[in-house]
Amino acid sequence: MLRTFRIGGIHPPENKLSAGKKIKALPLPEQVIIPVGQHIGAPAKVIVAKGDTVKTGTLIAEANGFISANIHSSVSGTVIKIDDITDASGYKRPAIFIKVEGDEWEEGIDTSDVLIENTDASSEDIIQQIKNAGIVGLGGATFPTQVKLSPPPGKTAEILIINGVECEPYLTSDHALMLEKGKEIMIGIRLLQKALNVKRAVIGIENNKEDAITHLTELAIHYPGIEVCSLKVQYPQGGEKQLVDAILKKQIPSGALPIEVGAVVQNIGTVFAVYEAVQKNKPLIERVVTVTGKGVKDPANYLVRIGTSMNILIEASGGLPENTAKIVGGGPMMGKALVSPDIPVTKGSSGILILPKKETERRPVYNCIRCGKCVSICPMALEPYLLMTLSELCLLEKAEENAIMDCIECGSCTYTCPANRPLLDYIRLGKGKTGAIIRSRK
Repeated sequence: MLRTFRIGGIHPPENKLSAGKKIKALPLPEQVIIPVGQHIGAPAKVIVAKGDTVKTGTLIAEANGFISANIHSSVSGTVIKIDDITDASGYKRPAIFIKVEGDEWEEGIDTSDVLIENTDASSEDIIQQIKNAGIVGLGGATFPTQVKLSPPPGKTAEILIINGVECEPYLTSDHALMLEKGKEIMIGIRLLQKALNVKRAVIGIENNKEDAITHLTELAIHYPGIEVCSLKVQYPQGGEKQLVDAILKKQIPSGALPIEVGAVVQNIGTVFAVYEAVQKNKPLIERVVTVTGKGVKDPANYLVRIGTSMNILIEASGGLPENTAKIVGGGPMMGKALVSPDIPVTKGSSGILILPKKETERRPVYNCIRCGKCVSICPMALEPYLLMTLSELCLLEKAEENAIMDCIECGSCTYTCPANRPLLDYIRLGKGKTGAIIRSRK
């Protein structure tokens, strides 16, 4: 029997339209716009100025705090300006504008395709190289990777779990990476094992990716301590707590992280970035992005430099269909609508989903019928109907008591509600306000 997590979950249509499509490298754009806040935590501190010349891989903004990440130029050229832009969140954020003038890389970065297996780097060296490269979680959370690899005092990692689930409908960037960069991923896992000093690593993959399961299982034979775990297709299995439960059958306590049960979880894309950082001295300046949608002429997976306009990716897939009503950054369940197709690709940009009007229209909202569906499918064992009401009425202390901060914003409650209630919309609002109150106490 296939493993899965034990609380809640749904199975929306998968719509993996770009599955099986090889990764295409896009040509360099004429300009990149690189936000300095591409990660959870403090935005990086800009260390370049207008008129400066940069190379591909040049550090242009330094990590500004314990939870922060370096930002590097993804191209070579001239800094045009440093100005605010509207990013994928819809808010104004500072960004560095660079005019592209070729592709000259910083010295010491290995741009070849030669596979490098071994390393003499110590655990501390690996973590430092990851920090220098500005690597963050590429599954969407964008948590600085070096922080995850440094458990707090009293906590010890016993197992490394690699997230190859990609449970979000439509998205296939991780799937494509597993098929095309399997050996690099295995070496990246080895490096992370060494950094954490753990002997066992498990790659969790849902069984709708049989080719990836077969490929990585064959590779894992040559890497003792690394195994592949086939999982039942169940959303949101890509959530850390759900994946830990599926593989280890352990529940992470409320408000705690996977390290509480001895686990560290890393995304497939992050693992590949770790390989490139440690073995190739290459900072995180590009990533694979899925462009998809039922009306898209050529759904595809693109390797693209950070800071490239999403509009360029959309044009590469045939342009916006005439009936386009919404462009979503990410997938349909957890992604957010973009205010413009000119938003730049960032480290957390896993996909661009183009939806027609028919699929974006809000249906009439009715009163809650007390069916309990949102409670039964919530993977965090919450009561979404109650959290929506508390958020709507600004009863934030009650919302905190009812664990609103445990919500992973998977959208399962909204998806399953027969009354079409915007549960997640209100919970997100309430969670934001409650989080601000909690932070103010500190």
